[in-house]
Amino acid sequence: MSLRTILSSAALLTTLALAPAGFAQDGQMAGMQMAPESGKTMPSPPQTATVTLAGQTLTIKYNSPHMRNRQIFGGLVPYDQVWRTGANPATTLITPVALHIGSLLVPAGTYTIYTLPSRKKWMLIVNKQNGQWGTEYKQEMDLGRVELKEKSIAEPQEVMSISFDDIKRDSAELHIRWATTDESVKITTP
Repeated sequence: MSLRTILSSAALLTTLALAPAGFAQDGQMAGMQMAPESGKTMPSPPQTATVTLAGQTLTIKYNSPHMRNRQIFGGLVPYDQVWRTGANPATTLITPVALHIGSLLVPAGTYTIYTLPSRKKWMLIVNKQNGQWGTEYKQEMDLGRVELKEKSIAEPQEVMSISFDDIKRDSAELHIRWATTDESVKITTP
């Protein structure tokens, strides 16, 4: 073994020993996944939110970005521009049953969820596209839009989340929370 190989090995071991908690042995952050086709890691891990309404399970799959000392709304996520509502791949809603999301009738199927944040009010967009990267939005594929109800969060939430609250047999509230913002809409089965 050459002196160069020994020094390179020692440097790698020192780097791994000094790496921050959360780094795996291969040097990648724990919970990171690879971006399709690019081979680059994605720092926003995949998450799933589920709820059972009328005996059927609804699923939302998304990737959850972190604040990381950034200004989120009006900064990283610009106002008055369609947002993928998460990170990386498009956020996906899978419903085996027809729903009302607010006043919008959503037939059973698979959809993409986008949002349109603004300073005054947010809109939730249900789009008929499937399987695309989150930034590939086609407005002509919108099933519809509904207004979201805003509430402030006193303590900033570091990691963006999508969840279901106030769950009953035929209804729930869908919540999108990040930074100091909590946007929600009621979901019901017809």
